[in-house]
Amino acid sequence: MFNVTIFKLKDLIKYLLFLTIIIAAVLYTTKIFSNMKQASEENTINPERSEKDIKDMNDHSKKISYFNYDLTSCINETSSLIKEINKMDDGNPQAHESNFFEDIIDSQVGLVKGIDKTKNDVESDLEGEDIQITSTDLNLNQEENKQVETNLKTEVVTPNPIQLNYNFEYGKVKIKNQTSFELNNDIVSPNINIDNKNILLFHTHTCESYTSSDSFPYTPTGTFRTTDLNFTVARVGDELEKNLKQYGYNVIHNKDYHDYPSYNGSYTNSLNTVENILKTNKSDIIFDIHRDAVGSKSDYAPSVKIGDNDVCAQIMFVIGTNEGGLWHPNWNQNLKFAVKVQEKAEEMYPGLFKPIMLTKYRYNQHTGKYASIIEVGATGNTMEQCLNSMKYLSKVLDEVLKSEN
Repeated sequence: MFNVTIFKLKDLIKYLLFLTIIIAAVLYTTKIFSNMKQASEENTINPERSEKDIKDMNDHSKKISYFNYDLTSCINETSSLIKEINKMDDGNPQAHESNFFEDIIDSQVGLVKGIDKTKNDVESDLEGEDIQITSTDLNLNQEENKQVETNLKTEVVTPNPIQLNYNFEYGKVKIKNQTSFELNNDIVSPNINIDNKNILLFHTHTCESYTSSDSFPYTPTGTFRTTDLNFTVARVGDELEKNLKQYGYNVIHNKDYHDYPSYNGSYTNSLNTVENILKTNKSDIIFDIHRDAVGSKSDYAPSVKIGDNDVCAQIMFVIGTNEGGLWHPNWNQNLKFAVKVQEKAEEMYPGLFKPIMLTKYRYNQHTGKYASIIEVGATGNTMEQCLNSMKYLSKVLDEVLKSEN
């Protein structure tokens, strides 16, 4: 009676061990295939995906590999334990059942190793995709990984141009002063030191769009306006963000709708957004990216050709002041920064910028030491031309900011 009891206890132990390992294997298999499926889905083209996302995904895969190793070791140890129990029970007429359990467990070890191999193959595929995901697949500028050239031939090629007025010059920088402030070299001289180089991008008029093209066709939901952010100034902001990050800058890009569903109150809405972001992300350089609108001349497309192939939308700084009556202690700093950037642009790519517009209105630029509106192109420009501009603007900004080291 005593011997029979011992036999049942051994058998019970083996059954429990077998049940435990089977449950673990099932859970593990489910987890692995779930992660593989997720990895596959994440590997599809996603314009929001960053290098950090890719690194995090690869790190996650490595953690799964360590988990695989631990589980495999556990199964092997369990198999050895059962074999030891069987050695103690050579006379047991049901020993063939234990051998069956061993075969099952051994097959689980093979299954786990097979899953490891499959997962490693997937990881290899993902690593290969990392190289491709930064360019063509995202429908971004095809030359993003190439060094942006300087000393290129630059020519203003605006079709049906309008006359650009200005009433003050600082070197090669032209300013259209619409205020009663009298400008002089001391006021505009860019004698500033930029300490905080974090950059904030946002859009007060998020729905502003451009002329539809073969590469960027869309159906407007207003006069050169759409809520599809793939065709608005938000897409231009994406391009600027991407290029600036390649130079190593910390960039926050907000794409909230501030002019939809109601256009009225856009600046109040965007001010709330910017102030909330600045509570946790201090930035001195703040760009509100717009598209210029020139009355009824919808075909106006201010353009500059850089090099042999790149036709770029011209850019314009709009700098506000406190003449409208709103508190704005930063306006002179904002102006100096715009002059500093445009001075470098005139040196590198003459004609990339139109004259700076200095106005009496504040435009939320009191929120930063170096805040401004950047108007990229006009209604007649295409998205391709605006994306080209961001490649050269980011190069200019990098030259300005790295000189502050």
